[in-house]
Amino acid sequence: MANKTKEEVRKNMQAIRSKNTKIELKVGKALWRKGYRYRKNNRAVYGTPDFTFRKYKLAIFCDSVFWHGKNWDVEHKRIKTNREFWINKIERNIARDKKVNWVLQKDGWVVLRFWEDEIDKNILSVISQIEVALFLLQRCNDEQKKTRMLRRKLNRDTMLNRYPRFDNDQEQILVTPHLYE
Repeated sequence: MANKTKEEVRKNMQAIRSKNTKIELKVGKALWRKGYRYRKNNRAVYGTPDFTFRKYKLAIFCDSVFWHGKNWDVEHKRIKTNREFWINKIERNIARDKKVNWVLQKDGWVVLRFWEDEIDKNILSVISQIEVALFLLQRCNDEQKKTRMLRRKLNRDTMLNRYPRFDNDQEQILVTPHLYE
């Protein structure tokens, strides 16, 4: 790699984006083609995941190999210039990623993280992992809905049993109108 001037390095660094990266666009287009609708860079969710499926509480991150420190134990030795700054910066990114995972999981979210090289080499595998997660979360969500509905029905039945029986519905509605609103 040729030595670059400070101005060239500055120009390269300014071109690096945090949103709409190539890997993000690749995953987004593949999901869209499959018919999945998602929210991108949702700031309402802690850590601003690249993709969120809020209904199922699924957060997806597409991580760059360099910026998020894949194989950091080996790769940090390759940094030659401004080592202290870059090593510190990437280690902070790694720590932040761990904290984001922890907070989201504590709040009941499922977190999927994919590396840039994994997305580039095998996008089908990435999409199938997302589909499996969505399928399982959807099934889990359906079971929770059924349980809630059953609980509501049982609650309503026990509430109705607390009140006296009436000969016709009109009498009961007059006495217990809050049950029929």
